[in-house]
Amino acid sequence: MTDILKPLIITLFAVVMTTLVTGCVETAPDLAISEPDPELVFVRGYRGPTDECQLVGESAFTSEFLDDAADLIACPTGSASMSSLVSETGAGTLTQTNSYTFFSIPYR
Repeated sequence: MTDILKPLIITLFAVVMTTLVTGCVETAPDLAISEPDPELVFVRGYRGPTDECQLVGESAFTSEFLDDAADLIACPTGSASMSSLVSETGAGTLTQTNSYTFFSIPYR
């Protein structure tokens, strides 16, 4: 092998290996969904009257997420209220629209 080909082969090998390794990595699905905000029925603040995270009632959009053993909560996406709700309850995201992230919190 000539001295000119060695750097080319090494570079080509590095590119192929990087592509193979990167292709094997599973990425998490994006949570940000470009779905318009639906008509929501807000019942009350979840943890208190001024809580940005709201208990959500039944509507065409929420019907598939309602559970008779849990509260459906909508928080403004990225808000401090949303962060504190997740840290206090450990709730996982059900779905997300342009402005709201939805959580199901089981009754205690």
